[in-house]
Amino acid sequence: MLAELLHPKRVNVALEASDKEAAVRALATLLVRPENEANEESVHDVLMERERLASTGVGSGVAIPHGRFDGVDELRAAVAVCADGVDFDAVDGLPVKILVAIIGPRSMPQKHLAALAGVSRVLRNVAVRDALIAAGDDAEAYRLLVES
Repeated sequence: MLAELLHPKRVNVALEASDKEAAVRALATLLVRPENEANEESVHDVLMERERLASTGVGSGVAIPHGRFDGVDELRAAVAVCADGVDFDAVDGLPVKILVAIIGPRSMPQKHLAALAGVSRVLRNVAVRDALIAAGDDAEAYRLLVES
């Protein structure tokens, strides 16, 4: 699933974010790469609008911010790892270290839900989460995710 949505330039294993807002802003920056066609500020606003409804911190150190936005013509994902963790108001109260953002056009609600389910399924695996946190660089994390 992630292999279809992820691009190597949308992975950052060295995210430094002091709070949820900074983490979401960094994810928006990643989501517009590599072509920078989408409006970064609009992507940020869509992700934050979803966060205001309810936190996307799903527990076990994982958050999956997502939203639908007609400024993109396909589903896309971005992945960030924050070794120090970010307070994301997660359901289990733990800091979030792995963030996977998904954005796609409004015309693809079923694909959007399938992408969320696929990402959730991959990140339920403790070994995958541990390997992602331990990844030495963005390329290693990208390989891990597209092969999972």
